[in-house]
Amino acid sequence: MEQQHMTGQESLRLISEMIHKAKNSYHDSGLGPLLWGTVITICSLVTWSQIHFSFSLPFDIWLLTVIAIVPQMIIVQKEKKVRKVRRYDETMMDYVWTCFGISIALLVFININIISKLNPVFEKYIEVTGGRPEYTFSSFMTSFFLLLYGIPTIITGGSQKLKPMLWGGVLCWVCCVISVYTKAEADMLLTALSAVCAWLIPGIILRKKYLKSAPANV
Repeated sequence: MEQQHMTGQESLRLISEMIHKAKNSYHDSGLGPLLWGTVITICSLVTWSQIHFSFSLPFDIWLLTVIAIVPQMIIVQKEKKVRKVRRYDETMMDYVWTCFGISIALLVFININIISKLNPVFEKYIEVTGGRPEYTFSSFMTSFFLLLYGIPTIITGGSQKLKPMLWGGVLCWVCCVISVYTKAEADMLLTALSAVCAWLIPGIILRKKYLKSAPANV
């Protein structure tokens, strides 16, 4: 009976240690939100500058979002190696943000192809009417991106109890609605604002927390 009692105590102790390790092993380096916050903000402000100052680049600046998938995958793999014990919600978050990155890349790919097909139509419109159309497909394209931005942001902010990110995700959806009624130039500023509030600021907060607790995680 004594042996059974000791075995029970050891089992409880082992379970407690595993739970404790799981809690301590969880950390978010903040690199993911920092990455996307920086990339989206840069793309938005560069696009705003192109519209406002009437110049163009030899490439589509939004292709940076496609390139950003590579460091995103590297970040995910590195964090997997660091965490000895992974919780279910951590695995879920990896999938959420990986799907987000791929979705952004696909949306950019779709939009580039749609615009390439519509450009001849707009050029003909300008030739016939002598003026540019007030709204084009690109005027509404931002709304789709902002809609997509809010989904992983709200899920992450809510599940991890990170209010700045949660409210940042809500802001993305608010800006999504506003962008339906604004022109492309204003849309880019709305996108930059959303990226800063939803990812850049929360990413900085997460990064500071991670670096502060880094010695304890080694």
